Amino acid sequence: MSKVEDFLTKEEEQEIVEAIRMAEKNTSGEIRVHIEKTTSMDVYDRALEVFHELKMDETELQNGVLIYLAVEDHHFVICGDKGINDVVPNDFWNCTRDIMVTEFKKGDFKQGLIDGIARAGEQLQQYFPWLEGDTNELSNEISKG
Repeated sequence: MSKVEDFLTKEEEQEIVEAIRMAEKNTSGEIRVHIEKTTSMDVYDRALEVFHELKMDETELQNGVLIYLAVEDHHFVICGDKGINDVVPNDFWNCTRDIMVTEFKKGDFKQGLIDGIARAGEQLQQYFPWLEGDTNELSNEISKG
């Protein structure tokens, strides 16, 4: 796989965007997916850099979640903003990660992302339920580096 554009088809991307939309229906949390070919940085540090580049740290409740993938490196990170990290247990994202890994190992990246997004939405709902007047603060589109 040579290009990020080849990682998912347009149809798969739209299914992932729809999964984000559905997950965000029940939470004020904001979920984004960012895909890059590779990174020369520590993967977590790069995910945090992308988090800031996408202005995910500017949500009102500090409840943005980024799923970052470096496809050629075979690495991904789930990182949440301060508002989330202040209220959840340290292993909060482990079950989401594990669900995604199961599908990724099968080569089904679309399903891994959809399952991870759905699980993240369920978990976010516990701490950041959707309330009347909540707005979608960030794009649901997949960003690419």
